[in-house]
Amino acid sequence: MAAQLHFNLVSPERQLASRDVHMVVVPGEDGDFGVLAGHAPFMSTIRPGVISIYENAGGPAERIFIDGGFAEIGDGGLTILAEQAQPVADLNAEAVAQALAEAREQQRIARTDAERPSERSGRPL
Repeated sequence: MAAQLHFNLVSPERQLASRDVHMVVVPGEDGDFGVLAGHAPFMSTIRPGVISIYENAGGPAERIFIDGGFAEIGDGGLTILAEQAQPVADLNAEAVAQALAEAREQQRIARTDAERPSERSGRPL
């Protein structure tokens, strides 16, 4: 059996995952990157997007939406500290559309940078 990567996914509310996997693909700020066991150590900020978790080579991916955060790859594996995280299958399209419409309206009526909503407002999906 090929070496496994230890993967942790943590949000402010709870730990969502802590297990050994084959590979994780992460939406890094500078582009997507894949992490396998033995990956060189580094840290990266994460843009809002989908993490793809592969339990084994060639298998289907578990997909989790994250609203930004940080990734750290080290001797202990991959740890992702996410602003928010939710399985893609659990996302509510109407709630996402409503949150986007509200953010766009706040952006439109804001007169100063201080009044504009931050990129990650912390509003649950």
